[in-house]
Amino acid sequence: MVKSLLLAASVILFGAAPAINPGSAAWQPSEPSATGVTGQGNPVKATAESQAKAKKLYNMDCALCHGESGDGKTDLAKDMQLTLSDLTDPKSLADQSDAVIFDVIRKGKDKMPPEEPARAKDDDIWNLVIYVRSLSKGGGAAAGSGSK
Repeated sequence: MVKSLLLAASVILFGAAPAINPGSAAWQPSEPSATGVTGQGNPVKATAESQAKAKKLYNMDCALCHGESGDGKTDLAKDMQLTLSDLTDPKSLADQSDAVIFDVIRKGKDKMPPEEPARAKDDDIWNLVIYVRSLSKGGGAAAGSGSK
């Protein structure tokens, strides 16, 4: 009898939960992200492998507008009449915490599209934050890894 009740409760509980496909239009990422973006420092440690993956992600999803070097001077940015921060300048992100940069990448801002969770997991975004900080002259990857 107890097994029957537990089985029935499980069916009701899991059967009633909506099945949302991350690829569907109805899917929205939770706020804040599962990693607790609000005010948190960067929880990942950069490795050669994670930074190579972050560089690949940057080149696929960010460089088109921000430029391979991060200077923001691309034809697309010019065509869209965008004035992008020069990520090669250490001052451009100096007053931004890792959590704020994560949030902008994950959710997008203005004309910048969000990085969808189906495309990049939270750890990928945290590593991308480290990579973006490394683009600044004299900044290096260590400048943003977990300290802000």
